[in-house]
Amino acid sequence: MTNRLKRHAFAAARPGIALLGMFVLLTGCATTETKRTEVSLESTDELGFTVTEEGRVGGDVRTDYQTALDLLAQERQAQGLALLESVAEQAPGFSAPRIDLGIAYRQAGDLEAAERNLLLALEINPGHPVALNELGIVYRQTGRFAAARASYEAALATYPNYHYARRNLGVLCDLYLADLDCALRNYEAYMATVPSDDEASIWISDIRARQGQAAE
Repeated sequence: MTNRLKRHAFAAARPGIALLGMFVLLTGCATTETKRTEVSLESTDELGFTVTEEGRVGGDVRTDYQTALDLLAQERQAQGLALLESVAEQAPGFSAPRIDLGIAYRQAGDLEAAERNLLLALEINPGHPVALNELGIVYRQTGRFAAARASYEAALATYPNYHYARRNLGVLCDLYLADLDCALRNYEAYMATVPSDDEASIWISDIRARQGQAAE
């Protein structure tokens, strides 16, 4: 079990990149009032999708948002998190800053703050695949395996080709739930989207071997 645990790594992303989409701030007059339009989710290719949120906020918020992401990319976590918290407060109708906060706090080891922000993101944009995938990671890291499974499955219900969530669900079923059928099904679905992942191919062979031994 130890070697297999080392071999598997959950699929997550960095703040800003994790959204696989767009955070659209339409700058207007000097106001922080946010007016949201309908959120859209559309496929861009076999590996990605675009989540678009539109609204109006003060012109400085967009700049602060990018600056916060740059600070986090430079591993200046304290400054980046503080600025991103400010952006989230000034743009309360957008899930993107909350998702990025969730990712950044998880990477910093503050799982409580990560969970809080991801849940806030889902209040704003229920069913957001990235928020659900990241929340599944937090649940898995805190030992809530059934909740993690439900979160990954909810992400896949919204976007079935979301390979990060598919891979994570396979790993969860394989290593933590001992559900080999679930693991194999999700690894194979993941490989159909990301056929170049040689490591996942090894996992599939390993599960088939274990299933064969169990049947003997």
